[in-house]
Amino acid sequence: MASIVAVLALSANTSFADFPRLCRVLANDRYLPDTFALRGRRLVFSYGVIILALLSGLLLIIFGGVTDRLIPLFAIGAFLAFTVSQAGMVAHWRKVGGAAKRRSLWINAVGAIATGVTLVVVVVSKFSEGAWLAVLVIPATVFTFSRVKRHYADVAAQVADEQPLEHVETVPPIVVVPVQSWNKLTRRGLRFAVQLSQEVHALHILTQDTTICELTPMWEELVSGPARDAGIPPPRLVLLKSTYRQFFMPLIEYVEKLRDDNPDRDIVVIVPDLVVRHWYQAVLHNNRGTLLRSLLRLRGGPRVVVVNVPYYLKDPHPTK
Repeated sequence: MASIVAVLALSANTSFADFPRLCRVLANDRYLPDTFALRGRRLVFSYGVIILALLSGLLLIIFGGVTDRLIPLFAIGAFLAFTVSQAGMVAHWRKVGGAAKRRSLWINAVGAIATGVTLVVVVVSKFSEGAWLAVLVIPATVFTFSRVKRHYADVAAQVADEQPLEHVETVPPIVVVPVQSWNKLTRRGLRFAVQLSQEVHALHILTQDTTICELTPMWEELVSGPARDAGIPPPRLVLLKSTYRQFFMPLIEYVEKLRDDNPDRDIVVIVPDLVVRHWYQAVLHNNRGTLLRSLLRLRGGPRVVVVNVPYYLKDPHPTK
């Protein structure tokens, strides 16, 4: 038993050492996401390790923890690798040529045929014992690789640009700032907005929630008056009533209307965001900013720019 455990441990170590490196090679060739080529804090390719652990656990669950039932999968993987490598060497010798071409080509061709026949035999004989999974997964994996490669090629073709920077006069954008109540987040967002454009819309969604008070009575004192004193066009307070307590849809529809009514101008949406000191404190807040940014990127289109303005909380109980 000790020897079996040692062999299994060595095999697992080999997999976890080499599989992430293989993923890195594929990522560098743009057949896997770029994240697989990044080293983690422990100088290993963390994404490859995590994916391998998840896939290994999934296989054990599918086959009920009986490792003997995984042998057909191993056999298919091994003989498929042998067949592909030998066939690749045949293509290599046909391309390179040379004095040793004929002898080496036939050796590799015979090897490819032998392992290929063995692969077919294993698939047919062990199909019902688990080989069906490899028959489904391997083509799906190859198809996924090709789609990832195509995506990166499409992205590279679309973002490639050899034109120099053009300095042309542009129309300032229309800036929209969602506000709920008057606080430091609202003040920071509006202060940043007036620096971007002279046309700022402070969008206040009024719902049936009693915790949200209307800003109209205090708007002149807190915003409009100080803006005029500074020689800045005051931000416009826009009140929208939401009958069904919706917050996102009225805001998104307002942004879309601005975009459609002003085809020659960009729409900048500033989202004030609260940044907590500790990750576990995030569950105590509604995190509307994250969802709002995602919805605006999906529905806004290329002329809607989302800007995140963070407000960092201080630790009320600093460690002494």
